[in-house]
Amino acid sequence: MDFWKDLGGPTKIVAPMVDASELAWRLLSRKYGAQLCYTPMLHSALFSKDSKYRAEALVTCEDDKPLIVQFCGNDPQTMLDAALLAQDHCLAIDINLGCPQAIAKRGHYGAFLQDEWQLLHRIVSLLSQHLKVPVTCKIRRFETKKKTVQYAKMLESAGCKMLTVHGRTREQRGPLTGLADWSYVKAVRDAVKIPVISNGNIQNMQDLQRCLEETGAVGVMTAEGNLYNPALFLCQNPPCWVPALEYLQLAETYPCPNSYIRGHLFKLFHHVLSIPENNPLRGELGAANTLDQFKEITKRIMGIYEKFYLGKVIWKHCTEEGTQNLILPPWLCQPYVRDTPENHVKKMEEQKKEAEKKIAEGSKRLYEDPEGNVISRKKMKRLRRMMRRPEKPDSCPERPMEKCSLCENPLGFKCGYKLCKKCCRDKCFTGNLDCEGHRILVKTRRKMAKFYADQTKKSSCAQMESTDPEVLLTDERLQSESVPENR
Repeated sequence: MDFWKDLGGPTKIVAPMVDASELAWRLLSRKYGAQLCYTPMLHSALFSKDSKYRAEALVTCEDDKPLIVQFCGNDPQTMLDAALLAQDHCLAIDINLGCPQAIAKRGHYGAFLQDEWQLLHRIVSLLSQHLKVPVTCKIRRFETKKKTVQYAKMLESAGCKMLTVHGRTREQRGPLTGLADWSYVKAVRDAVKIPVISNGNIQNMQDLQRCLEETGAVGVMTAEGNLYNPALFLCQNPPCWVPALEYLQLAETYPCPNSYIRGHLFKLFHHVLSIPENNPLRGELGAANTLDQFKEITKRIMGIYEKFYLGKVIWKHCTEEGTQNLILPPWLCQPYVRDTPENHVKKMEEQKKEAEKKIAEGSKRLYEDPEGNVISRKKMKRLRRMMRRPEKPDSCPERPMEKCSLCENPLGFKCGYKLCKKCCRDKCFTGNLDCEGHRILVKTRRKMAKFYADQTKKSSCAQMESTDPEVLLTDERLQSESVPENR
């Protein structure tokens, strides 16, 4: 427990969140009672090789303590290289073994490494042996408590000094999230000697106290609860514009991408923007891309609801559509309660049947541009992207719909031979040609290769003639012997 004491014995912990637990948000969370924060999940390969990524990803300051840096990856040496570069900026290095998202599956890290125990043992042991700061791990549970406990013990034996246990399986994510099972956290806590943190089901301060009592964990970590109400650890529900303006001020001092800011504001204003009459504000927030625009939208929301908050105007509960299920009025920060997985599956089945019915009837969902013209869903996404970034010109021209003259693939956009890239590459290779449109430079590269080969050959011959006396002697002898015959 010495490591836990070095951290200050924190019980209120903000989870590592991709694109969400950046420095500005960590400082806001600390102001509202967070005792320990994690960086977002950082990619070990990029962090170890790309200095620009390193400078942008790991931003901290004196007030950002205690801090734990989290990495994802599947190569022991790469993980170590990244951790060595980060260890001077934190009190511990955390290994992400809990991310269940599709990107983690494609990259083969996070929760998709939980079946490769030998690899994980090598990673944890290598880092624990070579780092001057402790190594911690964040995991998800297995289907059985027995396997979950064995998993935790394996990581402990490898050198893990603290373990965060998420009470959900790898498959419990998105609409199928459901409830975390704290009994798995308790089973791990009873089985290991290192500190255990519980993660999952924390939406208010009462949940935190109950979790500590039921699991025996030393601390509780929250992600979504913190995003919707950063004052959760103070057992407060402030009006949403208060933490929003404070966060925007911090984001001005410690800049971060606009996508991070937009994501935070959407969560803080979730219940306000769920009211149909505020749909225009939702659209404006989605298109906003400067701090001034974000502040202006925040102040407009404050202007609409501050009179209710101050009691100058009486709020008639449940009179507006979209607020019937809220105990607190919508302008206060409060949890977002997901629907149950069973209800979600039921709704999906109903929507599928409705979609099949519409397709059978020949009617599909239509998207329209600002002039009311019907467009494709792909073009609709492109228009929304352009609205968010009006200063960036739409430099992507429409692709031609003609087909390659040799196959059924689409025609290359600037191909001089009217071919797709594959056919163009074959043609250039066999015909010794170049194609500027596809940037296939077979002829040019062959010419360059021949030129350098000739230069190398001439250089070698010249060097031999000037430096090898035996060669010179042999050449003179041959010339003298051939003179009579020539005569």
